[in-house]
Amino acid sequence: MKKIQILGTGCPKCKKLTENAEQAAKELGIEYTIEKVTQINDIMKMGVMMTPVLVVDGEVKVIGKVPPAEQIKKMLG
Repeated sequence: MKKIQILGTGCPKCKKLTENAEQAAKELGIEYTIEKVTQINDIMKMGVMMTPVLVVDGEVKVIGKVPPAEQIKKMLG
């Protein structure tokens, strides 16, 4: 099972990144969990200063961008 984390304070970009990540995981047909990390202290502990951030299985994949689902699929595959 893939663990997908979205780091961000709930801004529109964060919401869009969550939607794109869910779409990518569903299209790949993989099992996944999505966790939204919204507390600034928790985000900073991951070593990033800009949001939104996509983290897959503990590895930071994207910072400060909202890639389309097609791109996220490659990160999940």
